[in-house]
Amino acid sequence: MEISYLMLGSNVGDRMDYLRQSIDLLRRHAVGRITGVSAVYESEPWGFDDPRWFLNRAVAVETNLAPSALLGSIQQIEHTLGRIRTHNGYQARTIDIDILFYGNHTVNIPELVIPHPRITERMFVLQPMAELAPGMEHPALHRTMAYLRDHCTDTMQVKTFN
Repeated sequence: MEISYLMLGSNVGDRMDYLRQSIDLLRRHAVGRITGVSAVYESEPWGFDDPRWFLNRAVAVETNLAPSALLGSIQQIEHTLGRIRTHNGYQARTIDIDILFYGNHTVNIPELVIPHPRITERMFVLQPMAELAPGMEHPALHRTMAYLRDHCTDTMQVKTFN
């Protein structure tokens, strides 16, 4: 069993409901046991212009799935919740589920890179991760989530969602 950290994000439709449904489907699809969930944060879209802000939440999952199998299950959940993937870069979406970490392992295959390569550039990832696992170290950078958040240069707005 490994602890995997996932980032959920939605900026289309009932954003909060998509986050809730994602967590429910993660449990039901035997992806693993949810061991922690951050607060919900609202953030500006990162990497593209859209007036609809994202709701984001970090989730810790204890899983026995290998990283590729975990990715396959996550992509099925995204599809179930109406995610349409195109290759046109960043865009609005009903749900996005990214694998941020898989234990302290690194994975570098064409369809999956773990740790997620842009964690340190994104406050919308670091804020919930620092809340959920402040002392967890990035396996390649050997810096804690709290340290990375405190030293992130991303100026996009991220605030707690009520």
